Amino acid sequence: MAAVSLGFAFVSVLVTVSVTDLDRRVIPNAILAAGAVVGLAIIAPTDPGSLPGRAIAALAAGGFLLLGTLRDRDGMGMGDVKLAALMGLYLGIAVAPALLVAFAAGGLAGIGLMLRHGAPARKRAVPFGPFLALGGIVGLLAGNELVAWYVDSFLA
Repeated sequence: MAAVSLGFAFVSVLVTVSVTDLDRRVIPNAILAAGAVVGLAIIAPTDPGSLPGRAIAALAAGGFLLLGTLRDRDGMGMGDVKLAALMGLYLGIAVAPALLVAFAAGGLAGIGLMLRHGAPARKRAVPFGPFLALGGIVGLLAGNELVAWYVDSFLA
């Protein structure tokens, strides 16, 4: 039951963030903070042993996007960084394939824009929150299985 509640809360945050980012090109801190509080309220009593791993995943995912944001200030915003950290809290290690899917989908969208509009499309701003949300859904539904497959196939 806790996994269903956690998944429902996560998807609710992802949908809200996607709609807001597409409409206003911003990911509100209030939504992310509420999502973190709800996530912690579900995880702490039901799976407290997973909190350290989830915290590491949150720091790693947020830190990874923070590096890109600091490198190119005109690209991703801090809302995307905070959303990636929240995804790490909810998904744990499954945030890795979620971010991979997000970057692949965002890259494909960028290629599609360039094919349609030519080189000037490189300067178009595209909200990244919906791509992160797509990755989050993939991470929620199949992330742990993808990580296990990768570990078994390439690291074992």
